[in-house]
Amino acid sequence: MKFVDEAEIEVIAGNGGNGCVSFRREKFIPFGGPNGGDGGRGGSIFAVADRNLNTLIDFRYTRRYEAKGGEHGRGSDQYGAAAGDIELRVPVGTIIRDAASDEPLAELMVPDERILLARGGDGGFGNLHYKSSTNRTPRQSTKGWPGERRELKLELRVLADVGLLGMPNAGKSTLITAISNARPKIADYPFTTLHPNLGVVRVGPSQSFVVADIPGLIEGAAEGAGLGHQFLRHLQRTGLLLHLVDFAPFDGVDPVQQVRAIVTELKKYDDELHAKPRWIVLNKLDMVPAEEREARRKDFLKRLRWKGPVFEVSALTREGCEPLIRAIWQHVALRQVHPVEPDARFDTPAQALAEAPPPAPDADDPRFR
Repeated sequence: MKFVDEAEIEVIAGNGGNGCVSFRREKFIPFGGPNGGDGGRGGSIFAVADRNLNTLIDFRYTRRYEAKGGEHGRGSDQYGAAAGDIELRVPVGTIIRDAASDEPLAELMVPDERILLARGGDGGFGNLHYKSSTNRTPRQSTKGWPGERRELKLELRVLADVGLLGMPNAGKSTLITAISNARPKIADYPFTTLHPNLGVVRVGPSQSFVVADIPGLIEGAAEGAGLGHQFLRHLQRTGLLLHLVDFAPFDGVDPVQQVRAIVTELKKYDDELHAKPRWIVLNKLDMVPAEEREARRKDFLKRLRWKGPVFEVSALTREGCEPLIRAIWQHVALRQVHPVEPDARFDTPAQALAEAPPPAPDADDPRFR
């Protein structure tokens, strides 16, 4: 299935039905009175987060969604039926914006979360609604209210704990294949990955995290070079960035310069993304002779002036992947723990209440007389 992370749609809610002007006409009932019913409510349009979806492909080809209008009121005290609502199912992590102002309207982060996009119009009042002791033959009614109409922009940002970052051919797709169940396309030419891929890494029973692989960045991506910055949005919800570095470049490119180029592109795109925790992962360790690894590593870190965590792996042979997975899980688990703050309403600890002596009986209590 083609990956689509942006779409523009138009939603049109249904109009409310008109009210009816009618009077009861039956034999032997000369003054039957008004019996015109109200109109029905128009259908509304909702967006629902669906955990089983991972792309906006359905909205690329169907861009107009229109709900039905409510039925008109009729005589004999008959109210018009309300129209059915429409639910648009979108992936979890979808941001809904107004197409004209680009203002965010909603962000669906919880599965089965339901957001109103366009409200249906209310039905109009029939003359039965205006009946009173002083107005026994009302002849007025109102039309139904129109439904809302909006042009919206949908933007998908995948939900992942860890994001892979690096130049093309750094081995990101190979790494996510080695540590997770994802199977992206892998080839020996740059820009093999054309859209983000998600993989679930199983660490142990009830222990797992999600890794996101995006297309590689190159210097000048802010000006549109390569695939540009269009997929960096998928890393904005991650808690950790793994910066993959080709430790044995075949074309003689300096890995330090590549790392600095990526960092520059991150800063141009978003300061918050640039400030996220980032670990260096030196990949393709199998292509470096064992006696040269330590010297190359020290030279790389010295010239980069890097003080953060560093890991050496070979995604092809899976060497060093297990310590990397364990370290990532420890980092992710710490972010998932939410300490419970003590409630200020209960100043007396439960232990003190349990050890406190029972209160003395009251002499005035009738139970003790």
